[in-house]
Amino acid sequence: VGDPMEELDLLDQVPHYVPISAADEWNLDELLETIWDYCKMIRIYTKPRGQIPDYNGPVILHNQTPTVGGFCDRLHKGIRSQFKYAWVWGRSVKHQPQKVGLSHTLMDEDVVQIVKKV
Repeated sequence: VGDPMEELDLLDQVPHYVPISAADEWNLDELLETIWDYCKMIRIYTKPRGQIPDYNGPVILHNQTPTVGGFCDRLHKGIRSQFKYAWVWGRSVKHQPQKVGLSHTLMDEDVVQIVKKV
C-alpha cells in the first residue's frame, strides 16, 4: 500500500487536477476558483451609493471583454446613456477607489459603483 501523500504529490503534477474531499469539505473553494478560471468568467460586485457592496449577487462577465461598459450593459441597456463615471475597488485599479470610464477593464471580484449624469 502506497503512501497517500505520495499519491497526492503525483496527482498534483497532473494538469487540470484539483484534489478535493466532499466528505470532509476539503479544498472545495479551490475547485470553485479553478472552475471560474476555466470558464473564463469573472464576478463583478455592485455597490449602491452609501451602502456596502452586495457580495451575494455578482454580475457575471466573460473575461475577454470585461469593461465597465459591458458591466453597464449587463445591468440594463439604458445605463450607458446615463453613465457619467464609475468608482472601482479591486485589482484592476491602482487606487482604492478609482474613478474610471466605460472602457476601463475590470478584473475578477472588482466592486463597481456607477455614477449617473444628473
